Amino acid sequence: MNLFLFISTVLIWGSTWIAITFQISDVPIITSVFYRFALAAILLFAWLLLTGKLRLQTMKDQPYLFLQGVCLFCCNFLCFYQATLSVSSGLVSVIFSLATIFNAINGWLIYREKIGLRTFIAAFVGTLGLILLFSREIFLGFEFGALKGIGFAVLGTVFFSLGNMVSRRNSAAGIAPLQANCWGLIYGSSILMVLILITGSATPAPPNVNFTLALVYLSVVGTIIGFTTYLTLVARIGSAKSAYTTVLFPIVALTLSTLFEGYEWHFWGVVGVCLALCGNLIMFYRKKAP
Repeated sequence: MNLFLFISTVLIWGSTWIAITFQISDVPIITSVFYRFALAAILLFAWLLLTGKLRLQTMKDQPYLFLQGVCLFCCNFLCFYQATLSVSSGLVSVIFSLATIFNAINGWLIYREKIGLRTFIAAFVGTLGLILLFSREIFLGFEFGALKGIGFAVLGTVFFSLGNMVSRRNSAAGIAPLQANCWGLIYGSSILMVLILITGSATPAPPNVNFTLALVYLSVVGTIIGFTTYLTLVARIGSAKSAYTTVLFPIVALTLSTLFEGYEWHFWGVVGVCLALCGNLIMFYRKKAP
């Protein structure tokens, strides 16, 4: 069962990045992200309500649920979708996989946790890997669009990490992850709707079958089922072992990007991916107690 949950999480989260590319069409990015999380919010809320598992949260917790929605189901994916316009989805997933390093930094800033030597080594190896991965765009043929895409992907990862910090607080307050995600989705999609109204962005119907299928896949499989399998895995084997999924899903994403986006590999790109993944492995490494 644990192996099934692990493989499911890797395949689901590894495939969501290529699905995002099908949502980037004639529909504005903010509208695409709104459709994704609004549908997920409706479905998850309905499921919790029908199963009698929906729980109202206290007013004291509402600001933190709001922040979780802002970071995990709004700002971060606005950045990721924008990044995918300029950089292949597989490369965006590699940048996102380094969220563990941002978690260590934010854990120090917010919770005053010590940063060990292992974290510095992991950050150096991971950053070096990203530089080599994008060496063609940065050094050989400077592309401002690619650089902008990298910036948006990094910013999205920062938002995701901050969302992890808020989620950590909510879990410590006794809020179950599914409950927090449900209310976070409601807040996130509500914020997106307000932004659409303020900016006057168009809200057309899904323009084609590919967009609709990607929307359903990202909402149901990527958001609801993906988070459920991951959280179930965390409950069964712990967060440290479960976090290895973030090391493996970029491999799935890069494979799909190569097949469907025509991503062209080069020597330093391969070295860069290996170093970026090694940065994650260094972060997760724990010595066995004697």
